[in-house]
Amino acid sequence: MIYTVTFNPSLDYIVKLPTLELGSVNRTAKEELYPGGKGINVSIVLRNLGVESTALGFIAGFTGTEIQRLLDACGCRNDFIQVQEGFSRINVKIKAEQESEINGQGPRLSSQNLQDLFSKLENLSDGDGLVLAGSIPNTLPADIYEKILEHLQGRNIHAVVDATGELLRNVLKYRPFLIKPNNHELGELFGQHLTTDEAIISHAQKLQQMGARNVLVSMAGDGAILVDEGGGIHKRLPPQGHVVNSVGAGDSMVAGFLAGYLSSQNYETAFQTGLAAGSASAFQEWLASGDDIRALLKTM
Repeated sequence: MIYTVTFNPSLDYIVKLPTLELGSVNRTAKEELYPGGKGINVSIVLRNLGVESTALGFIAGFTGTEIQRLLDACGCRNDFIQVQEGFSRINVKIKAEQESEINGQGPRLSSQNLQDLFSKLENLSDGDGLVLAGSIPNTLPADIYEKILEHLQGRNIHAVVDATGELLRNVLKYRPFLIKPNNHELGELFGQHLTTDEAIISHAQKLQQMGARNVLVSMAGDGAILVDEGGGIHKRLPPQGHVVNSVGAGDSMVAGFLAGYLSSQNYETAFQTGLAAGSASAFQEWLASGDDIRALLKTM
């Protein structure tokens, strides 16, 4: 079983309008409402690819109830912790001449809420996967990823970490199965601007020396590079298509990689499936379906 953790899930309210006039009443041309959060995105795309997962995290209030309802409606298994105070955040994404976002704060989490999460993590067993993705709410310890991986040491858990900066650097000592920085985030870890494939590969290998088993670097329109734990280097341009929405593309890549690896135990297959999944979601209004991903994979 794969478990994903989303510390601060959201309802993503996406509005489209021809122009946005500040200080005036604006009327939308189209509206959509989706469950949001990096771990949740991974769980949804895994489900679309026929891989069962359980979405963990914290929800609160009427918005939390709606997040859970939307996941139930799409057949995505979840086991959220109910927070008593506040409500899950609403993120407003405005698509006009330019894209703008207003992200909510979310509920305040208590030490008991955190203990409840650790209790749920006790259900993980040998060979299970755990995806930790996204930022940490300011109500939680900044080293929460480290605490979770330390807690699970010695249990053969395949940890996947999609985070940035020190949050990522500090978990490398726990030998995560997969990390997925983009090329800019990879460069920032070393205080450099990486402009060539050779430089990206070299710095991905440095992260392996620091503990990461597999390093998947996403590069938007330039595709992706995987440096696998066997020393293999995989590089591909993305399939052709029109980019509609980049939100969730990286999460989809993680889900595709995991689905591809589980079905084949082969890193090239995992890499191709991840790239197809990330691209397919970028070509959609929201997250790609399994059919979208499989159709794109056939073109690669």
